[in-house]
Amino acid sequence: MTLVRFISADGSKIREVEAEPGERLLWLAQAADQPLEGTCEGQMACSTCHVIVDAADFARLPSPSEEEEDLLDFAASVTRHSRLACQIWIEEGWETLTVRMPGSVRNMQGR
Repeated sequence: MTLVRFISADGSKIREVEAEPGERLLWLAQAADQPLEGTCEGQMACSTCHVIVDAADFARLPSPSEEEEDLLDFAASVTRHSRLACQIWIEEGWETLTVRMPGSVRNMQGR
């Protein structure tokens, strides 16, 4: 079991939820009422599920694909620890995962 911490953009709210290995971070965030739109429903065709991963946690994630990096170019408030939540699956052995919501979202599908 992994404890996932979602931190609001301004740092004032923290929501902790438990996750099983194999769960997709986007679906977990949406089930926990986090402000991740996920316009493309996890198909990696937008950047509305952009999150900022804690630096220590970011280091253990698999590297993003070139396609994910290209989509992050369109996301608002990107940092060097930015990822798309639809591309993060909870892995066996993780005790915690901490992510911060970005300050704004840009929907590149134009809807």
